[in-house]
Formats: sequence, C-alpha cells, structure tokens
Amino acid sequence: MTSYSVKQVSWREYMEILRAIRFTVFVEEQHVPVVEEWDGRDDTALHVLAFSADHQPLGTARLLDSGQIGRMAVLREHRLQGIGSAMLRQLLHIAGANNMNHLFLNAQIDAVDFYRRHGFIEHGATFMEAGIVHRKMILPPTGTPVK
Repeated sequence: MTSYSVKQVSWREYMEILRAIRFTVFVEEQHVPVVEEWDGRDDTALHVLAFSADHQPLGTARLLDSGQIGRMAVLREHRLQGIGSAMLRQLLHIAGANNMNHLFLNAQIDAVDFYRRHGFIEHGATFMEAGIVHRKMILPPTGTPVK
C-alpha cells in the first residue's frame, strides 16, 4: 500500500504533471478524445494532486467554479488504496471553504457507487460523454433531506 498525501495545487505550476496523469488515465486507458479532455477550463479550476511519500504523482481531480467536480483520475497501479476518496474529501473541504453549496459531477457509470458512498445521489438519466456512459450526481447541501 502506497503512503500518500493530497494537496491543492496551482494549474500553472503543476500543469505538466496534472496533464500527464489525465492523459494516461483518460486518453490512453479510456480512449477519451484529446479534444474533449482539454476543455479550456483548467486555468480557472481548483486542482488537487495526490502524491506518494517520495513525491511521485498518483492522481488528480478538479473543482470548477460552477460547483462541478471532475477529471478525477488515479494512475492504475495506485487504485483501490483510498486515493480517490482522499482527493474527493479534499475537494469537498475546498468547496466548503469557498461557500460552494451546490456540488455536482458527471460520474462514469462504473463510478456511481463510489460517489454514492460519499453522499452523492443520482440525478436524471444516463447519458454519453466522451464515448462513456455517465450519470449526473448531486451532493445535497448539509441538512437537506435526501428523497
């Protein structure tokens, strides 16, 4: 099991590392078209980076000013170690610190259970995005009953 940390990072300072992780996971593994991966929203997004004790990059995710969480990617050899959960918790903390109360994401269908374990609920029908079936999920604001 890899020892790791998660921290918020600047896109400008860490762009090469963040892009490399996302390219590996989304473009190479999942065959997401390059033009769809780079949507021009990274400059204004808040990014987190997971890295090992010896400072090797392990995963990344981002939070847009709209409240959308996305681009959650953990390198294959480091999956199932809690890194995705740690990154998501960090993004939720950042969102709370920035008074962002309406959080949502478009989960790949295989990841719906992961997000459900973190309090997100499905919203609407499934849809295709980048050639992959997705489901919109929302995080009810604290104190809001889930229907």
